[in-house]
Amino acid sequence: MRYYIIAGEASGDLHGSNLIRGILEQDPDAHIRCWGGDLMEEAGGTLVKHYRDLAFMGFVEVISNLGTIMQNLKTCKADVEKFNPDVLVLIDYPGFNLRIAKWANQKGIKVVYYISPQVWAWKESRVKTIRKHVDRMIVILPFEKNFYEKWNFQVDYVGHPLVEVVEEKLNSEDLSITEESPLSQKNIVALLPGSRKQEILTKLPIMLEAVKAFPGYNFILAKSSAIPDEFYAPLLEGHPNLRSVRNKTYSLLMRAKAALVTSGTATLETALFDVPQVVCYKGSSISYLIAKRLIKVNYISLVNLIMNKPVVKELIQHELTPENLIRELDRILHDKDAVAKMHEDYLKLKHLLKEDGKASAKAAAIVVKEASTVAGKASVSSQPGKMQEDSVEKL
Repeated sequence: MRYYIIAGEASGDLHGSNLIRGILEQDPDAHIRCWGGDLMEEAGGTLVKHYRDLAFMGFVEVISNLGTIMQNLKTCKADVEKFNPDVLVLIDYPGFNLRIAKWANQKGIKVVYYISPQVWAWKESRVKTIRKHVDRMIVILPFEKNFYEKWNFQVDYVGHPLVEVVEEKLNSEDLSITEESPLSQKNIVALLPGSRKQEILTKLPIMLEAVKAFPGYNFILAKSSAIPDEFYAPLLEGHPNLRSVRNKTYSLLMRAKAALVTSGTATLETALFDVPQVVCYKGSSISYLIAKRLIKVNYISLVNLIMNKPVVKELIQHELTPENLIRELDRILHDKDAVAKMHEDYLKLKHLLKEDGKASAKAAAIVVKEASTVAGKASVSSQPGKMQEDSVEKL
């Protein structure tokens, strides 16, 4: 059967790669074409466009790159139509994917959405678009099922795929960590400034100011696999004691004593590795003001959103200063009671997100079932004589 999968950022690439593996386990002859990243390609998908060319963050950034976005939509539609998939799988990335969903539905293409857009946070009216143009929605956060039921739209909750990803990492032996590796050091503090150039430029310099206040710790920067060293070089000048790793974020979190983390999926990954963290967010002033008026939720990090309480400290916009970051990092490094409470909440979080079985395999089973339904209908419709015989038999 034929599957077309679209992911537009690093987290979507990760979840898409595990989904592809799950599909291939259940449909070994599957033909999979995708927009995503290196992980999806390694898993067995034919990569059409990399997410590094798709990731635009914030209202102002989207508007300034509108021409590129529109061209990407046009290219994507043409490629999907040419491939003619049995099912189109959209992974998060709502600004782009909801437009593709509407177009695909009008073309009669089966649409499965894996990992819901955060419609519960803002633009709740988008549920109407989802109900109209999405055939099957697969959600990964426990409160999303009840949210959609309120809109009279049944969805499939499969648990969060990060739980299985992190557990597999924790149970594996990392043979690449040698004595020469930065990860062999003690007292490591991880810096996770994000995977997009825009967010790295706004947050990493502030994180690096905090580094100077903790000479007894070894700070290690997790570089994005999609961004070259040349981009980081001028930002890291004047910090000779700072080390970095690439494609080893999970290995870093396994060894970190604490972490400074950009808001997003990384906050949840850090929590599942049981690492105390401070969550950092800062965008352009205009983008932040617009978002503040539109977003309805009380928290910005997934950890706090899921637990519905302030498990981890969030430093947002004007609060993200070197002074505040130093204070909060000092707290999670040295306040034993605060750290113990965070560990306790992390454990509760993991139980909330863990369903029976692997989330990726369960999601893949739904996708394969939807594809087989379409492929079966196509097979029958291509045999008019067979249809006529079946009709006679029923008579």
